[in-house]
Amino acid sequence: MKIDRSADMRNPSGIAARSRRRPIVVPALALALSLTAGAPAVAAPSTGAEGSNSGSAAPSPGSDGTGDPYYPQDGNGGYTAGNYDVAIDYDPASHNLAGKTTITATATQDLSSFNLDFAGPPVQSVTVNGQSATSQHQGEHELVVTPSAPLVSGQPFTVTVDYSGTAADTGGNGWTYTPSGGAFAAGEPHSATTWYPLNDTPLNKATFSLHATVPTGWDVASNGTLTSDVPSGTDKHTVTWDEKSPIVGYLTTVAIGKFTHLSQQRSDGTPLESFFAKGAAEQKQDLEKQLPAILDFEEQLYGPYPFESGGGIYVDTDLKFSLETETRPIYAPWTDLNTVVHENAHQWWGDSVSVKQWKDVCLNECFASYTADILWPERTDNKDADQLYLDALAKAGQKDIWSTPLYDPGKGKEFTTVYTRGPLFLHALRRTIGDDTFFTAVRDFVQDHKFGNSSIPEFRQFIQSRSSENLDGFFDAWLNGTQQPADEYLYPGSLKPALAKSQAQGMQAPENTSNQPFGQGDRK
Repeated sequence: MKIDRSADMRNPSGIAARSRRRPIVVPALALALSLTAGAPAVAAPSTGAEGSNSGSAAPSPGSDGTGDPYYPQDGNGGYTAGNYDVAIDYDPASHNLAGKTTITATATQDLSSFNLDFAGPPVQSVTVNGQSATSQHQGEHELVVTPSAPLVSGQPFTVTVDYSGTAADTGGNGWTYTPSGGAFAAGEPHSATTWYPLNDTPLNKATFSLHATVPTGWDVASNGTLTSDVPSGTDKHTVTWDEKSPIVGYLTTVAIGKFTHLSQQRSDGTPLESFFAKGAAEQKQDLEKQLPAILDFEEQLYGPYPFESGGGIYVDTDLKFSLETETRPIYAPWTDLNTVVHENAHQWWGDSVSVKQWKDVCLNECFASYTADILWPERTDNKDADQLYLDALAKAGQKDIWSTPLYDPGKGKEFTTVYTRGPLFLHALRRTIGDDTFFTAVRDFVQDHKFGNSSIPEFRQFIQSRSSENLDGFFDAWLNGTQQPADEYLYPGSLKPALAKSQAQGMQAPENTSNQPFGQGDRK
């Protein structure tokens, strides 16, 4: 995600603050087996009465959350979803949204009942394995489902939820109306719950199919690959998109509008399908035409592009963020080149490799920001990466970026210093361990965790395994510290001459004479 910072909101550190929309956050699930090939195994936390195949314990309800320290009720225990098949019928004129979502899942305990996360239109009916089930809403987004017979641990099951009613406009944190009359869904981390039921946690990745029926003349964009577009009754058509790679709920999207369409292709044949709302968004086509080169650049850094398709969706709503929805990011009208580079770096960092808990969000944002703010200008515009670092560091004194740690920043602070302190951390790490070790290690890390989840402690351990130098002090200062790191960690490697020069001049760091922000992504 990248957050838009207007002139008075710009980050004084000079690093583009990109909160790909940061007003919301979601919790994570615990480990349990996934039906999705390649998806990580995830196990739900114990509810105190564990079921078993032998029937030694009575079936019990799955937990109504998965214990994320920031959002403990996000996600649900007792099962792992493997596939979402979402069918919606949306009328832009009335804003009525009728949906039928079928979830294929596997029980991870003997279940008497289980929860789904859903805050969309009223539920009309629920079935489990084709049999009627009861359901009840609790709290903001818990849909408690009680099947007609208990579910057995280790066995697959399907749950189908029918719902219909006026789709509420969330104003950019889920289902959102557009000025041109359409709608889209985007937001982090809870946007999916506003338009379909799911197990809403980063640890439960699943495959995703969307069948969207809309009036003739309206277009539909979503994740993955467009597989069909067929007439449906009178003056309607149904568009189907399939995402075969495992995906986290907040990374799913749908956009309904009257779009201009741009088709491109990477040199390896990967299709890149992009969509532009009428008006100003159409002017972004020249920007989006750089996408093949951007993906080639990021592939050189992080390994093969992880998905079967790519592209972008440019909306006409005045969003404060752009978001890395999987394969096809959602872009706000202020989007620039820095934003496109940032959101597509997330296809590796955040989409393919996802966080385990929201306190690990630096894995997502630090790498996307470093890619866009330092690596892209260094390698495509011949900018001096060390000078970009020093310029941003000099500006950091204008605003406190140090009191909030990068790891475990605290609930509500997840999307703050990751955009400013984050790129500085990664460049200092690069200068500490050297280019060869740094770039080989980060590439190996993202490939080793492809389609899975990871954490900051795991990243620390992985990097340490590639370096003969003890990095504990460095990592503690940059990731956990609440003040500016000591000079030995702030000016490692080739940055040491700059330290010596600034000390001789009586300054902390060289001044940024250009007075330009670090990166380009802050522009509106």
